[in-house]
Amino acid sequence: MEAKLVDSQDAKKATAEELFRQLQSQPEGLASNAAQERLDVYGPNALEEKEASAWVKFLLYFWGPIPWMIEVAAILSLILGDWPDFFIILFLLVFNAVLGFWEESRAANALAALKGHLALKARAKRDGKWVDVPAAELVPGDVIRIRLGEIVPADLKLLEGDFVSIDQAALTGESLPVTMHGGDIAYSGSVVKQGEMTGLVTGTGNNTFFGRTAALVESAGAVSHFQQAVLRIGNFLIVFAGVLSVLLVIVELSRNEPFLDLLQFVLILVIAAIPVAMPAVLSVTMALGAFQLSKRKAIVSRLQSIEEMAGIDILCSDKTGTLTQNKISLGEPSVVFMAKDEDDLLLAAALSSQSGNDDVIDKAVLAGIGHLEEYGQYHQTKFIPFDPVKKRTEAILKAPDGSDFRVSKGAPQVMLDLCAVDAET
Repeated sequence: MEAKLVDSQDAKKATAEELFRQLQSQPEGLASNAAQERLDVYGPNALEEKEASAWVKFLLYFWGPIPWMIEVAAILSLILGDWPDFFIILFLLVFNAVLGFWEESRAANALAALKGHLALKARAKRDGKWVDVPAAELVPGDVIRIRLGEIVPADLKLLEGDFVSIDQAALTGESLPVTMHGGDIAYSGSVVKQGEMTGLVTGTGNNTFFGRTAALVESAGAVSHFQQAVLRIGNFLIVFAGVLSVLLVIVELSRNEPFLDLLQFVLILVIAAIPVAMPAVLSVTMALGAFQLSKRKAIVSRLQSIEEMAGIDILCSDKTGTLTQNKISLGEPSVVFMAKDEDDLLLAAALSSQSGNDDVIDKAVLAGIGHLEEYGQYHQTKFIPFDPVKKRTEAILKAPDGSDFRVSKGAPQVMLDLCAVDAET
């Protein structure tokens, strides 16, 4: 009996016991032979890719209205023995194809390099023991452990552990990590920023939240505005050149002109009607655009997308802020309370942060203290990082005069309670 696949939304509603029954698993994990059987049934834990042959991709650049016209001109030049024109036209035809193919191949290589940052290994419980397995071999029903710094390798129902803080910016656009406890769902591709927990694999490969999103994007392949415009131009030129060629043939035949002279006139007409340099100019222009975007760490997978983005007048995004830099910057304090000034408040916040801690708020605070020379005069002897229970950080420091003191930062309500502030204050 095969284990029933579970959707991430259904997994969120179900209890751990119900999921163990549906996935025919147990807290001790799967047996090695059972995991292998499921791997054969469900396939590897990786996004399914339809990779076309490089030769097929290259040859597609010779297919289309404008390449057809250039090819016709090359054939006519060959028939007439006009070798200079033939080699010039052939060079432009091949140059256009090579340039477009090279740019898209370079983008594909950059995307492949990014995929190399995905989870490669996972800690799974097999035959009752914790073992390291390739992330691609995880199957629904596996019990795995995730910890600080790791990429979540599959959709998980979190089971045991205090908490994990997970960065889901790549999926949701949220700048701050999300704190999760037992019963929550961790999505494949998100990053663990704090904590350690075990989880039950509910979805792998294309059956994950990320995999289904990628499949929707892939199936959306509409013809771009740029491609439509080029096709319209190409079709118009083909019809225009064809009609004129037919009229020319009729007129010249009525005058009893030699056939080779007739072909020469047709060749001149076709070459004049073909924008031979247009594909090269378009490819070079968009290639330069792709190069400029790459300097800003934007990868262009298809050159035509540059024109599409340039044609946008209004861009609408939802209220969750999906378009985000995933960065937090330090703002100006509105109230300093008992601090002498803003710098005094900022110094206290910096002293209650830790540079080696992978916390986005600590990083933002420490990034804004470049002008505070006195920060280096204090020595941090102990640091307690933020956790979702205490909701604050705490540090014990040694002052320049040798005295010890304690400083803390955290959620407003927690800090107010810590300071014993009453309603009148």
